Amino acid sequence: MNIVANIFEAERPKLISLCYRMLGERAGAEDAVQDTWLKWSAADMTQIDNPAAWLRRVATNVAIDTLRTAHRQREVYVGPWLPEPLIQCETQEPVHQFELALECELALLWAMERLTERERAAFILREAFDASYSDIAATLDATEAACRQLVSRSQKKLQDSGPRFDATPEEVADLSQRFFMAIMAEDFDAALSLLTPNSVALSDGGAKRRAARRPLVGGNEILQVFRALYEKARDETGWTTRIAYVNTKPAFLRYQFGRLDSVTTLAPDQDGKIAWLYIMRNPDKLGDIEQ
Repeated sequence: MNIVANIFEAERPKLISLCYRMLGERAGAEDAVQDTWLKWSAADMTQIDNPAAWLRRVATNVAIDTLRTAHRQREVYVGPWLPEPLIQCETQEPVHQFELALECELALLWAMERLTERERAAFILREAFDASYSDIAATLDATEAACRQLVSRSQKKLQDSGPRFDATPEEVADLSQRFFMAIMAEDFDAALSLLTPNSVALSDGGAKRRAARRPLVGGNEILQVFRALYEKARDETGWTTRIAYVNTKPAFLRYQFGRLDSVTTLAPDQDGKIAWLYIMRNPDKLGDIEQ
């Protein structure tokens, strides 16, 4: 492998992490990084003083262009569009190029959907990669003052989204266990007490699996659906569950006859109640993971 390829491979995990944060999709991130490689391999190396900065700048702009197209496609997506989970399974070989991407929470990826492409890029570069405002300005071809405004606007929008992004895995595990144990014990009052009038539950079936076609809002509506799902599963056979880490947070994986059917995780609000529930059922985003 020549020096040009060596430099790129050393940066690949960071580029994958950047593009996954921008796009919320595993394959999309890999494609964006591949496009970056094509541009890198064709570049005049004598004109590049800082390869890492050059690659990050190119990858960001490739991801911005990809995200613009993706947003148009998501407008006609069946039901809510949710980011693709990165599931950490002991039975699988670790995918090293996605190790850094695992650090990005699903709740944050979902919340970033309300940002413009440039706001999202500025926020990610600043918060996840500690880029200077001069570097962000060079990447986005903007002034430093404009980039400060982009980051400030994005932070405000994300703060208003509801869920906390600093919850520890222990907090998420405890809240998840209390909620799902209450449902399985048919103690629906206890489950309802962990939800609020502002709680939001989203499920993504991608038109291939049954899922709510709109966000469920409020404890009563959310619990009504979870109660119905529990009662349906209770009357069927072949269902098993286990806990795994998904984007660094605990999640419930539900299987039917050994095949992964859904991934469910949550994020708390400032009061320690459930702000956001994520249910992924789209088989295209779950991958081929067996129990």
